[in-house]
Amino acid sequence: MLLLHLQGAAETMSQRRRILFGALFHETHSFVDEITGLADFTIRRGEELLQRRGDGSTVDGFLEVADAEDWEVVPTVDYTALPAGTVDHAVFARFLAEFDAGLRTALAAGGLDGIWLALHGAMVTTECADPEGALLAHIRSVPGCETLPAFGVFDLHANFTAAMAEHANALVAYRENPHTDARESAVHSAKLLARALSEGELPRMLSCNAPVIWPPTGTGTADRPMKDLEILARRIERENPAIWVANVIGGYSFSDVPEAGVAFAVAFTGPEATAREALERLAQTATELRELGLPAEWDIDEAIAEILRSPGGPYVVVEPADNIGGGAPGDGTSVLRAFLRHGVENCAVAIADPAAVAAMVGAKLGEMRKLSIGGKGSAIAEGPVEIEAAFVSASDGSFALEDLNSHLAASQGSRFSMGPSVVVQARSVTILLTSRKTPPFDLGQLRSQGIKPETLKAIGVKAAVAHRRAYDRIAKGSFTVATPGPCTSRISGLPFTRLRAPVFPIHADAGRS
Repeated sequence: MLLLHLQGAAETMSQRRRILFGALFHETHSFVDEITGLADFTIRRGEELLQRRGDGSTVDGFLEVADAEDWEVVPTVDYTALPAGTVDHAVFARFLAEFDAGLRTALAAGGLDGIWLALHGAMVTTECADPEGALLAHIRSVPGCETLPAFGVFDLHANFTAAMAEHANALVAYRENPHTDARESAVHSAKLLARALSEGELPRMLSCNAPVIWPPTGTGTADRPMKDLEILARRIERENPAIWVANVIGGYSFSDVPEAGVAFAVAFTGPEATAREALERLAQTATELRELGLPAEWDIDEAIAEILRSPGGPYVVVEPADNIGGGAPGDGTSVLRAFLRHGVENCAVAIADPAAVAAMVGAKLGEMRKLSIGGKGSAIAEGPVEIEAAFVSASDGSFALEDLNSHLAASQGSRFSMGPSVVVQARSVTILLTSRKTPPFDLGQLRSQGIKPETLKAIGVKAAVAHRRAYDRIAKGSFTVATPGPCTSRISGLPFTRLRAPVFPIHADAGRS
């Protein structure tokens, strides 16, 4: 039974509890052609995980609780990559082998009192639609882990599966989008593990998938429908003390997997009927509010015209179709073209294009060179812009994050590298060219390159919602625009082949009551 392990642990209270931990973090876009390989992952092993203390990450949040609880932490491995295309299954197989080796070694060297995991929840490999569920199922298959407390944290843009619920005791989702509470959610999940160890009772999980899928632009928690759902989830927790956590999962609309989309998961003790009733309330609310998750977007030329009529700045032109945080290549040229077409003065945009960076090597200040900028990473986005540009500056692209509560810090830590980068001036547009796509979640990205965002008239931002944490503080206005690209908000046209049916708005009959 579930309590056997905890009862055994209670008999050895004089000993420090041993908690094994690891991390697996990738948000997988199924509708881009690239394969995410081993070289795309930042990999930390053993003691390197302990060095994440203070870096603002979810692992840092877990370590804070571990220190407070005086746990003996047993680090295994951390595989983290930026959102991108389908992951080569060999990468997951390698991760699982390393994690398994660490797990079995720890079990043989004195046993374990629990496991804590930092997950994303939307990974897809070339052979597996649910790596996180497979990881948790594997843990349960290891002798000695059948009832071992398994807790963790995950992104609210996960595609939560029944397997994840079946094999975990309590996984806690971020509650905010932008993800300002990722580290806080990790602390919360680790404290739930401490509670289980202290009280000698393990929660279990149940989940359900609503017949709804929303684009990332529809999952901001300051807006409906996510705001309504988060309020309801908190009410459910208050009304039902046996429900340890009620998770609202916005889902990730660009993963072609059966359980993609909006989901809910609860960790609970007590009657299962209470947990199922809570899930039904949440799923019904999501279904009733389904239309609100498809927000309208501006025509890009109308947005630019409105900006030019408006005083001051900066105004943010948000381009979710090239959302770097959603797996897009970050080299779309639609906003750059619009800035040039309308002659917008004092504006800036960042574009990931290592070839354009390389083309400026050795340039002197003010030197003009012909560049082919962007438009190389997606067949459905607009192509490269061929233009003469003046060299402004060059750097190695490394910068310190200004905000350790941002989503970028939660996954990547306190520093980020854009790779070799250059700033160029193309007519009236300042362009930051980077070798590595960089989610626009921190103003340090621009400031580190000598660009002062507060002084600009307009800024192009390749994001959906997560940029708001940084840019809302300085923006006089914001315009989310419709452009062609792989992270389009018009998800009904995506070529799903594995998604369950019916799901709104993908299937024609899903909206019928």
